[in-house]
Amino acid sequence: MIPRTLPAPAPVPTHLGPRPSPGLFERPNPPLRDWTGRHVWLVGASSGIGRALGSALHARGARVVVSARQHAALAAFAEAHPGSTALRLDVTDPVSVRAAAQSVLRVGRLDAVVYCAGHYRALRADDWSLEEMLRHQQVNYVGALHLLDAVLPALLAQEGGHLSLVGSVAGYRGLPRSLAYGPTKAALILLAETLWLDLRGRGIGVSLVSPGFVDTPLTAHNEFHMPALMTPAAAAQAILHGWSQGRFEIDFPKRFTLAMKLLRLLPFPLYQWLVRRTTGL
Repeated sequence: MIPRTLPAPAPVPTHLGPRPSPGLFERPNPPLRDWTGRHVWLVGASSGIGRALGSALHARGARVVVSARQHAALAAFAEAHPGSTALRLDVTDPVSVRAAAQSVLRVGRLDAVVYCAGHYRALRADDWSLEEMLRHQQVNYVGALHLLDAVLPALLAQEGGHLSLVGSVAGYRGLPRSLAYGPTKAALILLAETLWLDLRGRGIGVSLVSPGFVDTPLTAHNEFHMPALMTPAAAAQAILHGWSQGRFEIDFPKRFTLAMKLLRLLPFPLYQWLVRRTTGL
């Protein structure tokens, strides 16, 4: 005998645990295309890539908060971009970063956080400086940890948002004159990769920005030829494009970063021979 009514289906759980990781051909992150009304915090935005990215996001309708040490540069940005907010901080001071984060989070949901603070001085072992080594570490890497400590609990609580760390192709392998800078960027690369693995299932996107040479105050002191040098505005557009594609690593310019990626695959004897031959060092 067939019953006249079927039993009600079992309720579908509203929480099924961690989201599955994407397949081989899926986007690593949810694409970020519409920035209208999005709340974005850029740390290290007084000049260079950070400032240009802040301008580009503001032009697309984002609610931009810019932070750095230089009060005058931040005030100038806020004046030139009505509706944006300037918050001075020192990334090497966890108390300063935490206080700024509390101000940012009071506004509400934080949609994207970008760490683009950086310190650079060309350094070789025969010009050793412990002060410079530690300064690079504190600004380029430990500062990112201070920011994560301040915002990660909020992103986890809201189960969404995007974290982006600005690294460098200098972190791919050891390079001449990069004794202080390169290791800090290598650390950021591993940090971003591990964050992505940990946070993908929590709905939080993570991206790594790997620029080549960009015409910024940091690179202005370089006395050597910088191939495929880009403007900060072009770098900002490349980052926005990468976010719109849901990419994990956003590297540019491709004609330069592709060569650097290929160098990573070489055995060390061949790699060091090519680097010495190319640079003369």
